[in-house]
Amino acid sequence: MKLIIDTEEKTLTQEVNGEHRVLDLYTKEAFELISKQWLKVGWNQKHVYSFSWMGRPIIQLPQDMVRIQEVIYQVKPDVIIETGIAHGGSLIYYASLCKAMGKGRVIGIDIEIRPQNRQALEDHEAAPLITLLEGSSTDSNIVNQVKAQVQPGETVLMILDSCHTKQHVLDELEAYHDLISPNSYIVATDGSMKFLHDVPRGNPEWIWDHPEAAAAEFAQKHPEFVHEQPQWPFNESNLTENVTYWPGAWLRRKQS
Repeated sequence: MKLIIDTEEKTLTQEVNGEHRVLDLYTKEAFELISKQWLKVGWNQKHVYSFSWMGRPIIQLPQDMVRIQEVIYQVKPDVIIETGIAHGGSLIYYASLCKAMGKGRVIGIDIEIRPQNRQALEDHEAAPLITLLEGSSTDSNIVNQVKAQVQPGETVLMILDSCHTKQHVLDELEAYHDLISPNSYIVATDGSMKFLHDVPRGNPEWIWDHPEAAAAEFAQKHPEFVHEQPQWPFNESNLTENVTYWPGAWLRRKQS
């Protein structure tokens, strides 16, 4: 595919297999095409490795963080579970939302929590709201530890951000889906791998081996879940799609 932006003529030309489509540059369709290319270039340039939250690196696209904030505020979970910790910025982010809402706590799971990251998290102002578990998110011992920390009747929301292979995400979904509360979500992040397979830092296998494929397959086998993007609570634009590294991530448990 070729994209040609003409700022003088205010057009965007898309060429696919010799076929040309000319769009007004200032339209929804042009915005979506440019955004998808921006996401690819930005990921290759490690744009998401340039942010922090309350002193800790947070390797996430800011728009994804705002969108999940909208969902967390709507659901108001008692427990937010995240697999994959890295530097811990997203754990601090979720804990700060819990603090602001006056409700909720966070459980973070990682196969390896580096000592400097653990120390920084344990010393952070948000530490009282965070529990750290070290081990594979799909190990039965870790799964049982997580489930033991959730009390009957608590509202649970979960974010999967550890190993992003399709099989690992499927294993996580199968291990934890019964914890998710009605009208809450389990979020399989980084389905963007499917459109990053051809960038210099990408991997050709990502075109099929990615979290969105896992989420879609899981939803087909589990009719109690709906595979859908949450509705935006505010929208005065004509846009309808997230600019996101989490396409197809959202699995909502239906009301029983």
